[in-house]
Amino acid sequence: MQTTDFIILLLLMGGMAAYVPVFLCLFFTAFLGFIFFTDLPLLVLTQSILRAMDNFALVVVLFFIYCGNVMTTGSIVDKLIRFANMLVSWLPGGLGMAGVIACALFGAISGSTVATVVAMGGFMIPALLQNGYPLKYTVGLMCTSGNLGIIIPPSISMILWCMVSNVSLEGLFLTGYLPGILITLLTCGYSYFIFRNDTKIERRPVPPPDVLWAALKECIWSIMLPVVIFVGIYSGMFTANEAAVVASVYALIVELLIHKTMKWKDVKKVTVSSAVTSATLLIIVAGATCFGRLLTLENIPNRVTEAVLTHIHSPALFMFVSQIMLLIVGMFMDVISATLILGPVFLPMLSAFGIDWMHFGTLMTVNLAIGYCTPPVGVSLYITGSIANKDIIFVTRSVIPFLIIQLAVLFFVAYWPEGNLWLPRMFGYVK
Repeated sequence: MQTTDFIILLLLMGGMAAYVPVFLCLFFTAFLGFIFFTDLPLLVLTQSILRAMDNFALVVVLFFIYCGNVMTTGSIVDKLIRFANMLVSWLPGGLGMAGVIACALFGAISGSTVATVVAMGGFMIPALLQNGYPLKYTVGLMCTSGNLGIIIPPSISMILWCMVSNVSLEGLFLTGYLPGILITLLTCGYSYFIFRNDTKIERRPVPPPDVLWAALKECIWSIMLPVVIFVGIYSGMFTANEAAVVASVYALIVELLIHKTMKWKDVKKVTVSSAVTSATLLIIVAGATCFGRLLTLENIPNRVTEAVLTHIHSPALFMFVSQIMLLIVGMFMDVISATLILGPVFLPMLSAFGIDWMHFGTLMTVNLAIGYCTPPVGVSLYITGSIANKDIIFVTRSVIPFLIIQLAVLFFVAYWPEGNLWLPRMFGYVK
C-alpha cells in the first residue's frame, strides 16, 4: 500500500476514534483526499453525491422505515407477540422463544435491527422479568434477537448491498431466510435447554385448538403482512422495490381502519419521524459515496486485492479472514457505512476467489448485524441497557451465549454456499 492509502485510513479512523459522527468523518476524509491527492475539481465530489442520491433503492428504504414506524405506533407488534406467545408459551422457556419468534416476524416486515430491538424489547423485557426469567438471559436474548430484523428479508442492509454490487434484490432477499431461520431455531433450542428442568418459571397449559384458532383470527391481519410481501414479490405481482410501498399502505390501512389503534393525527407524526430517520440515512449514504469515489480514483480497491492475493491463495482462508475483518469493523462502524465503504473494496477480491457476490452479501449482512451487539459502538447494547436500566458491561456479558449461536450460523452459512443459494437458484436468480 502507498503512503497516501495510510493517510486516508488514518484520517478516517482518527475521526471515528475522536467520536466525530461517521458521516462527517467520511465527508472530511473525502474532501481532504480530493484536495491533496487528486487533480480533480471538488465539483466531481458534488456530482458523486447527486448521482448517489438519485437511486430508487433509497426510496425503498424510506418506505420500509415508514412501515416499521406504522407498526410500532399501532398494535401490529402487540398482536405478533401474542400470536408467538400462544404458539410456544407452554414449552420450557416458552416466553423467551415467543420473543425470538416475534422478532423474526417483525424482521420479516421492518428490515431494521434498531426498530426491532426498540419495538420488541420494550414489550418483551418487562414481560420476561415479570414471569421470573433471569435478567441476564432476558437482556441477552432481546438484545441479540433484534439482529433478525436485518437478517430476515426485507433488509435495509441487503438493499444497500444491491446498490453496490448490482445483484438481484429479490434473489438476495431469499438468501436471508436460511441464516434467519437457523438463528431463530437454535436460540429457541438454547432457551428450551437451559429452562427444561426449571420449575420456578410457570408454564402455561397447552392451548386447545379453539383458543389457538381465536388467537390466529385476532392476529391474522398482522401475520398476513410478511406473507403479502413474500407472495407478492415471488409471484411477480410486484417487485421487491414496490413491496416496500405495498407493505406501508397495507400496514396503514390495517392500523387505521381494521385495528383502529392508530389515529389519523398519528399519521403526520409517523411520516415526519420516518422522514427524519431516512434523512439521517441519506447523509451517511452521501458521505460513504464521496469516500468510495476517492477510493476508486486512488485505485485502492485494486491495490488491496493485489496485496491480498499475494498472501492468501485459498478461497476458504480468504472467507475466514474476511469474516474476522468484518466482525472487527462491525465493532466500530454501523452496517450502512460499512456496506457502502467496504463493498467496492471486496468486490474485486470476490471475483478473484470465485465467491458469489450474492452469497457474500448475505454474510456481510449477518456479520455486520452481529456488530449491533458488540462494544464499543453496538447500538443494540445501549438500547437494551436503557430499557433494562443496566450498564453496557452487564449487557455485553449477557449477549455472549447468543452471539456464539449467531457466529456459529455465520460460519456454517459461509462454508455452505450451495445451501445458502439454493432458494435463489430454485427461483432462477442464480445460474
